Amino acid sequence: MASLFALRSSASVVVAMVVAVVLLAAMGGQAETRKYQFDVQMTSVTRLCGTKSIVTVNGQYPGPTLLAREGDHVEVNVVNRSPYNMSIHWHGVRQLLSGWADGPSYITQCPIQPGQSYVYRYQIVGQRGTLWWHAHISWLRATVYGPIVLLPPAGVPYPFPAPDEEVPVMFGEWWRNDTEAVIAQALQTGGGPNVSDAYTINGLTGPLYNCSAAQDTFKLKVKPGKTYMLRLINAALNDELFFSVANHTLTVVDVDALYVKPFTVDTLVIAPGQTSNVLLATKPTYPGASYYMEARPYTNTQGTFDNTTVAGVLEYEDPSSSPSQNNNDLPVFAPTLPPINDTSFVANYTAKLRSLASAEYPAAVPRDIDRRFFFTVGLGTHPCAGANGTSCQGPNGSRFAASINNVSFVLPTTALLQAHFAGRSNGVYATNFPAFPLTLFNYTGTPPNNTNVTNGTKVAVLPFGTTVELVLQDTSILGAESHPLHLHGFNFFVVGQGFGNFDPANDPGKFNLVDPVERNTVGVPAGGWVAIRFRADNPGLIICTGIILALFPRPQVLTRTHYWRTCRCVVHALSPGGAHELGPENGMVGAGREPAEPEAAASAIGSASVLGQC
Repeated sequence: MASLFALRSSASVVVAMVVAVVLLAAMGGQAETRKYQFDVQMTSVTRLCGTKSIVTVNGQYPGPTLLAREGDHVEVNVVNRSPYNMSIHWHGVRQLLSGWADGPSYITQCPIQPGQSYVYRYQIVGQRGTLWWHAHISWLRATVYGPIVLLPPAGVPYPFPAPDEEVPVMFGEWWRNDTEAVIAQALQTGGGPNVSDAYTINGLTGPLYNCSAAQDTFKLKVKPGKTYMLRLINAALNDELFFSVANHTLTVVDVDALYVKPFTVDTLVIAPGQTSNVLLATKPTYPGASYYMEARPYTNTQGTFDNTTVAGVLEYEDPSSSPSQNNNDLPVFAPTLPPINDTSFVANYTAKLRSLASAEYPAAVPRDIDRRFFFTVGLGTHPCAGANGTSCQGPNGSRFAASINNVSFVLPTTALLQAHFAGRSNGVYATNFPAFPLTLFNYTGTPPNNTNVTNGTKVAVLPFGTTVELVLQDTSILGAESHPLHLHGFNFFVVGQGFGNFDPANDPGKFNLVDPVERNTVGVPAGGWVAIRFRADNPGLIICTGIILALFPRPQVLTRTHYWRTCRCVVHALSPGGAHELGPENGMVGAGREPAEPEAAASAIGSASVLGQC
């Protein structure tokens, strides 16, 4: 297999990644320690005829690819040279016994203050495929993100025909304005944040936007008769996206770094935070044409959203022409994407996703369930606290507030894992998070008269090894909308989903317990529900987009043994738009950390002294 990990927006990145693949192949099956240097810094970037300074890693947008094999150890030294507090989350990495390295600010760690550094240490255990990393504080992940490419152990083949080349394709969003100012304004006014001005493919806005130059287009150059594996990553903050390549089909072989039964489609849908590996077979002979690769949002929300389309270009190499010739005069074909609100298409697509459920890659779905949770997910309101009696921009002069079971999260000033480790949880989190809604209502029908939600940081206690079934129910209190759910430190099985209200008497009988798709991120359908199952066997914190579940080890055994028996589950709701919009104090001044020396965490577990005091 000849592997090419090409982010075409930077020639130096292409060379670096090709060299990295060659080095990994030469090192054989022995696990290695992969060391990376991430310098967080401000960088001037021009898009849509406007230049602004954005936060980047190593001056790259998107950031560098983190490449490793299954079994490798990874060390990333993050030096914060930006004016903002920072932390990095390794989205989808299991973080087995390395919860300190997961990255969410004020949850597993204090943020890295400007001028300080932190070393993330973890091992890639039982994972291969595509994941990604991103900032996990405020809205900084709008520009601070990059791919994680996990190869199988040397000598272990893919369970599908090996591609000739592999290419990360990251979808993102671009704002003309400073994204920190965008979210700060929304939090101040209580209204929804301003939507993005464009979508991007590998940081480039493409040819369909006004004032988007030719050099701002992602171009994938291919050869006839070859197979390319596109490592798709949706790094957009808020939007599910349709994706299609004109006159080509895509064979889905992997989602969220987990193999699936292959199936072929013209168009796929990918939610924020999700990844998918797809095989694209090129035409057998030179076609004399180029083809748009397009992405645009799927939504049925009544609110505002970025209703635009981004395109890259699939260009064939002409074997009869010289390398200096270009394809500018060739016809360019565009795909036909589903209607923007085509919910039936999305439901049919997600129903095709099935685990391999083979002897080599089994689907270990929990059958006997110890704890069941039913969480209502949606938007409510807070009373306006505007100065001088001024009203806010939420419904009826109120403030928007996201909630789970009517509880909206209050951000702590001490990292939750640190508070547990130090035995000082009193005043940081409570232990009475409701497993079911305290007030029953028609969740997807007529909303209740009182839309206000309560506040708190609350915990539900789980014994280690608990098998969990979690049903997430969208609500239409302020309009139904899709909510992405991401589980940190765990994969889960999507055993069922549907529209309307979940029926606890009849719907469980329809659950797929044989080969349900396994993943780390799933979209809760707008006006519907999704049911997942997992085993709570990884002490640390399980953070979700919109929800946080945390498995806390006993403090006295945290640094003495890798076998932790007692866990806790912390659950909280976050602000509208996702788990990465945590508030102004979450990316600015006021709460820092002591710098960690590179040798401070000798094991994958780390220690409390690494984190310092928030």
